Amino acid sequence: MTMTPQEVQQHFMAYLEATECTVIEKSPEHVTVKLSPQADKMLTNRPYYWGFVERTGAPAETLSFSFVFDPPKYDERLAKQAESIPISQPGGGQDPLLSRYYGSAPVLPVIGPGRVQREDIIYGSRRLSQIWDASREEGKCVYLFEQPGGEQRPRTRSAPYEQWLAICFKVEFSCDLKREELHFLGISLSRKTIMDNFPAQLEDRNMTPRLPENVHVRPAVLTLPQAAAMLEDYLISKLGKLDYTWAEQAQIRLQEELAIVDSYYEDLLNEPDEEKKTAIQEQYQSRRSEMEWQYSPKVSLSAITCGLFHLCSSSNGTS
Repeated sequence: MTMTPQEVQQHFMAYLEATECTVIEKSPEHVTVKLSPQADKMLTNRPYYWGFVERTGAPAETLSFSFVFDPPKYDERLAKQAESIPISQPGGGQDPLLSRYYGSAPVLPVIGPGRVQREDIIYGSRRLSQIWDASREEGKCVYLFEQPGGEQRPRTRSAPYEQWLAICFKVEFSCDLKREELHFLGISLSRKTIMDNFPAQLEDRNMTPRLPENVHVRPAVLTLPQAAAMLEDYLISKLGKLDYTWAEQAQIRLQEELAIVDSYYEDLLNEPDEEKKTAIQEQYQSRRSEMEWQYSPKVSLSAITCGLFHLCSSSNGTS
């Protein structure tokens, strides 16, 4: 798997926008931003500084970065810009009289919060992996409301909102081979309706973390643990109807591998020396355990992310 610079930029910009970073400059090849406090805490590894800010209440100074998504094109553009700028005389920008008597003052590097650091962001870079890790950590659970449009918002009465618990499950089918599937399910906490492919229900909807005006949330008849258990039972029932020929084939391969191991150790286990025989038996059992772990078919289920979504009942076809 790989990603183009444009795809990397889309992923990166989505995180910067979600964390409300301030964009200073942007081009097709790069973006210069001043990090928000949330992004600075997650990306810059400055726990002592943020601990000081939180203890003293001092105003926070976040760092600025130039993230370059296409380094060759960006460097080429910088080189062309440098060629178009005339070379200034020594001591340019300084007082000529002071320079005459005291010489030109050296240009000092910019350090501290005002410094803009450059980082190349390409597929496989450390910073991109850090962004993904931060997104997974901060986006494990969301709490959102649908922003109603003009045609959805009643003028004379409060609009009913329905609560949906959505969970993204990862199902892993493994033996000596491995395959993974993602199942994003949703359940209505008021109607107990379960919906496959819940992201399709979120398309073309504007979501906000704030409760819109003039709306009310319908009472739930399910608690969150009950709803999560129903989704898990539903998915397990769905997985039970799949074709598990692959598991039967894995068992056959397992028996073949165990037969090879047994054949190899058959004569070795007849070792007359008890001390050597004990070591061989331990090695034999360890080898069999490795084969069983590698070839035994397994199905594992885990929840990756979840969210509580409040959707307008009229747009869900409910009254």
